Amino acid sequence: MRQNAGMLELAILGFLYDAPLHGYELRKRITALAGHVRPVAESTLYPAIKRLEKAELLARTTEPGAVAAPRHVLTLTEEGRHELRRRLTEPPQRNITDENRWFTVLAFLRHLDDPTAQAAVLQRRLAFLEEPASFFYDGDRPLHAEELDDPFRRGILTIARATTRAELTWLRATLDSLDS
Repeated sequence: MRQNAGMLELAILGFLYDAPLHGYELRKRITALAGHVRPVAESTLYPAIKRLEKAELLARTTEPGAVAAPRHVLTLTEEGRHELRRRLTEPPQRNITDENRWFTVLAFLRHLDDPTAQAAVLQRRLAFLEEPASFFYDGDRPLHAEELDDPFRRGILTIARATTRAELTWLRATLDSLDS
């Protein structure tokens, strides 16, 4: 659970870096980013908000509701802005290697003002993707799609290879643009 809490906190900090939000809107944005893979429940979101608030990384203000009860609006503090940039500069390896975690990092990487720091994170992902890997192995040897009789496993590898090729192309082009 704590691993997922770190990604949830990164998403909270990232979205609040853009603009103050109330909890419902923040939950909608995080759910849209995480998609069906990791839906965000109120029972997970609000404790994470409380942790960040207790750490003084965000502040809560109360505004009158348009029709109903007052709304709590969350704002990132200067310490919260600094913490987001720190987490983006030094993401744990699992945030580089896990595609869903990587997308969360990537969604907010623009908040690093330093192109060299951005490039360092992208280089880590590039190095990971350039390592030979597969979902299926023959002993220690990664299997390729054409080696599989199972059409479903072959499909997994075919889709993964196409996605990886597209990401490698994008990573290399983006790294080139950051270098110039």
